[in-house]
Amino acid sequence: MARMKDKVALITGGASGIGLSAAHLMAKAGAKVVIADFNADGAKEAAENIKTQGGEAVGVFLDAGDAVSIKEAVEFTVKQYGKITSLFNNVGSTNLKKDLDVVNVDLEEWDRLMSVNLKSVLLGCRFAIPHMIETGGGSIVNTASMAGFTGDAVRVAYGASKAAVVNLTKYIAAQYGKNNIRCNAVAPGLILTPAAKNNMPSEVLDIFAKYNALPYHGEPDDIGHTVLFLASDEAKFITGQTIQVEGGHYIANPTVPDFEQFMKIAQR
Repeated sequence: MARMKDKVALITGGASGIGLSAAHLMAKAGAKVVIADFNADGAKEAAENIKTQGGEAVGVFLDAGDAVSIKEAVEFTVKQYGKITSLFNNVGSTNLKKDLDVVNVDLEEWDRLMSVNLKSVLLGCRFAIPHMIETGGGSIVNTASMAGFTGDAVRVAYGASKAAVVNLTKYIAAQYGKNNIRCNAVAPGLILTPAAKNNMPSEVLDIFAKYNALPYHGEPDDIGHTVLFLASDEAKFITGQTIQVEGGHYIANPTVPDFEQFMKIAQR
């Protein structure tokens, strides 16, 4: 309970998946939590569920593409609980029908993803940091992605926006560290959020499993626990870092699984 005692956390995109996991874990650890999401009903329902478990939380509407909405969420948090000590910038979006390769990516979709995935992080920090400075500091965690570290056949806008989040995290850490503000990011690989389970065919999940170093997929709590650690004082000497939570999917030579299969056949 003491890990987040006296902390006040604003979590964007907190009504489901990774954000919801972080909200529950932070509340369980003693934080007062504001869950902000475009799905306002889902955010309020999540907050009520936390309250039934003995935690303190409230749900509010957030449009991550609107600067005014982001500012209002920060100001609501401060008005509701007197301060903001933890900010989890977790909103992210992608669209596989429009976010294609460099030649074919929809340029309006490029602009939309840069706004939702990147500018929303900048704005969340822009509005929260002055309040954090007033109360002695805080911790910011941004959701990046392993797509920000690798190339892929599609999702060029998503990958570019998440790579920018990684570097923006370093800039925030460098510029506000002397104000006792830490800023880190978490880069998930494939995580079995409800959206992933509902939208990814089993064949695609099998492909990811083939290249994981571990024999299972990640769950939202795997990211939620990392966020909780980075937001807590246990990580007080960690800043400007991006923690990759991806089951070892990207650590090996990409030919390893195919080479192992080749060797099995050759040894028959």
